[in-house]
Amino acid sequence: MDQKEGEEIGFPKGLVSKLLSENIKDEKMKVSADALLLVAELLNVFVREAAARAARQAQDEEIPVVDIEQVEKILPQLLLDF
Repeated sequence: MDQKEGEEIGFPKGLVSKLLSENIKDEKMKVSADALLLVAELLNVFVREAAARAARQAQDEEIPVVDIEQVEKILPQLLLDF
């Protein structure tokens, strides 16, 4: 898939729907299209924020690349913020 300049890539609607359906225990509950878009946007913001914080952590540690260790260090505060 080609990405145009300035175009954002988000989570596919089908993936978000599958994630929600597998994690919602109440089989009677339905998720609207607007709710899917909202959850997809929330996931997008969450992932971008995690990447930014991990990059900042690596920069603070003077490490040239982000590794799982930086993600693990920022994860507790990130989860509290969300």
